[in-house]
Amino acid sequence: MMKTPAIAFNTFREAIRNKVLYSLLFFAVLVIVSALAFGALSVHEEVRLTMDLGFAGMSAFLVLIATFLGVNLVYKELERKTVYVLIPKPIHRYQFVLGKFLGLALTLIVLLALMSGVLLAVLWLQGAALEPALAMLITLILIEVLVVTAVAVFFSSFSTPLLSGLFTVGVFLLGRSVPDIRAVADKLDQPMLPLLLRGVARVVPNLRHFYVTGAEVDGQHVAISGAFVDWGYVGLAGGYAAIYLVVVLLLAMALFSRRDLI
Repeated sequence: MMKTPAIAFNTFREAIRNKVLYSLLFFAVLVIVSALAFGALSVHEEVRLTMDLGFAGMSAFLVLIATFLGVNLVYKELERKTVYVLIPKPIHRYQFVLGKFLGLALTLIVLLALMSGVLLAVLWLQGAALEPALAMLITLILIEVLVVTAVAVFFSSFSTPLLSGLFTVGVFLLGRSVPDIRAVADKLDQPMLPLLLRGVARVVPNLRHFYVTGAEVDGQHVAISGAFVDWGYVGLAGGYAAIYLVVVLLLAMALFSRRDLI
């Protein structure tokens, strides 16, 4: 019963030792320097620029960390041969995969909390109002990062880190472009290519549900410094992500269970 949490905790400790905190330090310095630089160059727009740059940078950083750590989860265990010590023990392989995902998810939650604290502190120092929209945006960033993490764990369950990284980045780019892919498919007259594009748009996660800044939601332009989505939208996006997470992790567990580790 406690095997999965134990694997998750060990994964969290390994991730923290992986010098990932240096990225946090880099992010904090980047946000502060960017805020000060753009604040000096802009007039009455320093808060908006800090929000846009800060949250976009935070999202990109966390996706990169999730991809890097996620694609190496299983590979490092195989390289160090520690997985050969764990598998003969009374531990199901699905517990191993689930524990790895939960440990990485915990790492990303801690990093997101620390990065958000740095960014909100900078905004507060600039005199910005810390409105509920900021909490909604941070929640959407977390949901998107967890989906990307699940995708990285899925590919790492059967592929090498290099290929897993390329596949994960590809899914991320396609996921952010799902509305554009569907729009292109609707304009094509060929019979097969639109079918292929719609198939891709259906399989990859629609990450635009989580990155709404600058997009149109229900006919309304959404921006963190203007009108934003409500908690109902965040809940629906979370439900969509939960379904995708469960499906992808079940596939990862099934593939890892069939993997020959002898």
